[in-house]
Amino acid sequence: MEAIIKKYQQKFRKAKDEMSKWDELQSCLISQFRNASSIIARLEVIQNSKNYAGLNSIGGIEVAVLQKQMDSLQTILFSMKNTMEEFYTVVLSLEKLLHDSKQLAKGSSNQMNRKQLQHRIGVKPSPTNCIDGLMLLYEMHLAEYVLKSSLVSALSALALKPNSNDLGAIQQLLVDQPNILKEEVQYIYDIIFAEEGC
Repeated sequence: MEAIIKKYQQKFRKAKDEMSKWDELQSCLISQFRNASSIIARLEVIQNSKNYAGLNSIGGIEVAVLQKQMDSLQTILFSMKNTMEEFYTVVLSLEKLLHDSKQLAKGSSNQMNRKQLQHRIGVKPSPTNCIDGLMLLYEMHLAEYVLKSSLVSALSALALKPNSNDLGAIQQLLVDQPNILKEEVQYIYDIIFAEEGC
């Protein structure tokens, strides 16, 4: 049983690495979002010929500036799409860790019954604690990925009809990550690695 728990703990270490990748992607996505928001917020001003004053004498200046901003926005949106694909790769890795952990319980030399799955040795977690913890980590990140995908899609729509209140609300949701509860994640790790805290 102790050897199996060590294997589960190894899966949690891998999950922690994946969550570190997630955090790096989060920083990247927020930066991309802020850049895109800045461009979207400027679009209305750029499209108003009154804002060009003395530059109106330069033929096609409005169109050129607008085109440059739209090209930049397109590049940022494409980068955000790539970042979202990387988020999905993290979700898939967490799903695989969960699947492998379930197989570990099923595939042990003598398949564990329910009582054995819930049995704890000292402060070490039970196999059920491990599987439930990985499931929760996977579900949190999957739900957050779905939310982020929706928010990134909404950003594209806002480019056509800018609204600063909507941009602010979307940014706040992206920053807050409401589906990933840091305290709950820490609680899971406290249970899984309880003997390291002793």
